[in-house]
Amino acid sequence: MNPSKVIREKVVKLTDLPNIGKASAEDLLLLGIDKPSQLIGQCPFEMYERLCEITNIRHDPCVIDVFMSITRFMSGEEAKPWWAFTDIRKQHLTKN
Repeated sequence: MNPSKVIREKVVKLTDLPNIGKASAEDLLLLGIDKPSQLIGQCPFEMYERLCEITNIRHDPCVIDVFMSITRFMSGEEAKPWWAFTDIRKQHLTKN
């Protein structure tokens, strides 16, 4: 869903989350996540690595940005577009 349209109190299913459409919701289901509350405490980098392992595909690193947007949203931060996390991801990956 477009982050500007997300209403925290109405987030019930995965596609109610910011930046999550049908394809991303399916990725989350592959990770065993079927409700938004399961994102609390998840590491977006670990989620990405698990997704790549499960699918046997190296996904675009922007998937990490999407995962960052939803894990942070579920931890109480405001809904932001996924690209707001690109610089944070790049900084994290260059340090590690």
